[in-house]
Amino acid sequence: MSRDLTALAERPGASGEIGAELLGLQQQLFAQWHQWKDGTIDWPMLQQGCRPIRQAFVGTLQRVVELGCQRGERTPWAKTVGTCRQLLQVADGLWTFLEIEGIEPTNNAAERALRHSVIQRKISHGVQSRQGAICRSRLLTVTTSLRQQGRDIWQFLEQALIAHHRGGEMPSLLPNP
Repeated sequence: MSRDLTALAERPGASGEIGAELLGLQQQLFAQWHQWKDGTIDWPMLQQGCRPIRQAFVGTLQRVVELGCQRGERTPWAKTVGTCRQLLQVADGLWTFLEIEGIEPTNNAAERALRHSVIQRKISHGVQSRQGAICRSRLLTVTTSLRQQGRDIWQFLEQALIAHHRGGEMPSLLPNP
């Protein structure tokens, strides 16, 4: 989302003003978030403090979408309307972190989880077959999931291989309760 808002702020005219307004709201939001993370405010205070920021953010998106643009128009404003429309469509998901404690307001964890597979693909130049792609995706899913859970990858793979050869029950990727 930050990339989208920065791109809006860099556009000329009203688009840039809208982008700057949304970036300002995002900065206020993250200021609240960081206060909660460092223990300066508690969870209910975070939720209460972010409520007007959320209302202003969503209200700005709605205002831009309602102003609209001509069909087929290719101007900075039309791009701004399109970006705001896209953000508005996923607006509820953008605020999940305020409803469920422990969810981060960024996708940094997801990007970190994918980093290993992206680097591996670049180094090896990908796979050459559909079966290879399936195998690689499954192995990366297993290793990434186990790494996030702090579980031993080799032990899991050994258990899976033994279960496969003996017809036993496969180990679960789900974290142990």
